[in-house]
Amino acid sequence: MPPHELAPRPITTGTFRCTPRMQGLVDGVLQSGRISYGPMSMAFESQIAELHDCLYAVLSNSGTSSLHVALQALKELNGWADGDEVIVPASTFVATVNIVLHNNMRPVFVDVEPLAWGMDPGLLQAAIGPRTRCIIPVHLYGQSCRMTEILAIAETYGLLVIEDSCEAMFVRHGDWKVGSMGAIGCFSTYNAHLLTTGVGGLCTTNVPEYARKIRSLVNHGLDIDELNADENFSPRPNPGRSFRFTHAGHSYRITELEAAIGLAQLDGWREMLALRRRNAAHLQAVMADFNRHFGARMTIPETLDGNEHAWMMFPIVLDPEKMPKRVFATYLNEAGIETRDMMPITNQPIFRGMLDPGAFPISDWVNRCGLYIGCHQDMTPEDVEYVRQVFERWLRA
Repeated sequence: MPPHELAPRPITTGTFRCTPRMQGLVDGVLQSGRISYGPMSMAFESQIAELHDCLYAVLSNSGTSSLHVALQALKELNGWADGDEVIVPASTFVATVNIVLHNNMRPVFVDVEPLAWGMDPGLLQAAIGPRTRCIIPVHLYGQSCRMTEILAIAETYGLLVIEDSCEAMFVRHGDWKVGSMGAIGCFSTYNAHLLTTGVGGLCTTNVPEYARKIRSLVNHGLDIDELNADENFSPRPNPGRSFRFTHAGHSYRITELEAAIGLAQLDGWREMLALRRRNAAHLQAVMADFNRHFGARMTIPETLDGNEHAWMMFPIVLDPEKMPKRVFATYLNEAGIETRDMMPITNQPIFRGMLDPGAFPISDWVNRCGLYIGCHQDMTPEDVEYVRQVFERWLRA
């Protein structure tokens, strides 16, 4: 059932556009002769930290790397043992779970709520056991989880919290910025994220001990005493600095080129969010109108009370009888509207045996019926209108 009479129009899930400012900063790096950690990286870290109400930000080469070293830092500093437990949502990107396994800890899954698809705090206490050490809520699709409730539970049980904020940036939950509420926040600048540098990630924190440890782990486990405490614990050479390694760290460093690309994008983050919110509001109105006229066919996202939303993408959960996911996704892709699955975990072969079948009904429902489309700042009102036309042709047919 192709979208007849409509010329295909490419609507991607992410975007990237080079600006003159970006070109200038990248050219400056190339002309400087220094592409390892330097002034661009330091400036990018400083601005990200300030924008998220944090004292420190540490760059790494991916959001996954940031999550990995965040958990490793807490594990080593607090003396957690192999096999201790970390609570994660049953709907997220696989990296959230993989980094728990990489740290020789055990993931314990909690289902998500049905309208914003973040970790359901009402199910959290039942997952806490004597070996629980940490909770990793994930700010999916561009908005915070119900962190006020999650943090209250964590404090009651003496647990630490790592915010997986790879899909949310610049936004608030109440009086808090994402990335500043837990012990450590983790961000991604990989393709199709809110800021896109090709590859990249950051950890944010207000605890100097965590920042020192994370910087060491990103740099092969470099001796903490060799880091520059007055420069965000940067690894820049000091007179007399030696190469001493005291931890089993990683080569998770990033170059000045990616930092320059990210730094340039910070000039327009307010405009970016405003355009994403404009597109999201239009899509919400369109989908709600379809549900009124054609019967409830889709569950569309909501912004939780007290939250701001960055709209990294626009997720939709379909009625499987009226809008079969695979058939409809093929129809959209043929029309040029790119789709992706909504962060499946419970159906992944790698986690088979770790999840009790049927124990996560909302996540299972999202896996079966959920997809997302683009909502980015380079989508025009004409693009959103094209999405509306393609959806309407399916529904009328």
